[in-house]
Amino acid sequence: MSRLKEAFSGEKAFVAFLTCGDPDLETTERLIQSIAEAGADVIELGIPFSDPTAEGPVIQAANLRALSNGVTTDDVFQMVRRVRKTVGVPLVFMTYANVVFSYGTERFLKAAAEIGMDGLILPDVPFEEKGEFEPVCRRYGMDFISFVSPTSRDRVRQIAKEAEGFLYCVSSLGVTGVRSELSSGIGEITALVREVTDTPVAIGFGISTPLQAQKMAAISDGVIVGSAIVRIVGQYGREAAPVAAEYVRQMKAAISRLN
Repeated sequence: MSRLKEAFSGEKAFVAFLTCGDPDLETTERLIQSIAEAGADVIELGIPFSDPTAEGPVIQAANLRALSNGVTTDDVFQMVRRVRKTVGVPLVFMTYANVVFSYGTERFLKAAAEIGMDGLILPDVPFEEKGEFEPVCRRYGMDFISFVSPTSRDRVRQIAKEAEGFLYCVSSLGVTGVRSELSSGIGEITALVREVTDTPVAIGFGISTPLQAQKMAAISDGVIVGSAIVRIVGQYGREAAPVAAEYVRQMKAAISRLN
């Protein structure tokens, strides 16, 4: 069993997202340590990209802040190498195909595996094109994470059958961001997934409150929160680690009550 899948094998999992280099890599390092200690079961690390098409304004702004600091993919790798000395939770890169292509797919994944990464998420790569990345991920012992969404209904079973690590279930259409209402069809999607695989399903996009997290965790194996954490980082900057950790603690407590 992969470390990612294992992260979901106990209680409901909390997956947290951070944009690397926002406001700087030293702060990202502190944030990773703090939110891991606060109960994050998996941490997604966003490698900044100039055109993050799946992201809403909060994460787009974080990408721009990181890029304006000159943060490179190699800088992120070095930061992860340092973090891995003290942080044991599974870590996943979330970025865009262009970032991986421009670095060299083989070179990128070999380096990612060497520094202790567990998986890769590329939101701009459709299921039909995963063949360019998944075999290379597998070669280096990393999971390539697939997406299902309310629009994938006809293909949910097919995508789920081949899923690795965990399946990222998009809770609502559009880009990432905090939402007051989440899609009502998510329960049907997770039910379809469970017909064909025991790969865990984590729901993301739009979750920000403990109540939303609880509702989504009740019909899945875990929740993914990005914009709400990145917003805290945008607001508190270099002092964000304790605030983000307290937020993660509350969210994890909310979904732990379901066990």
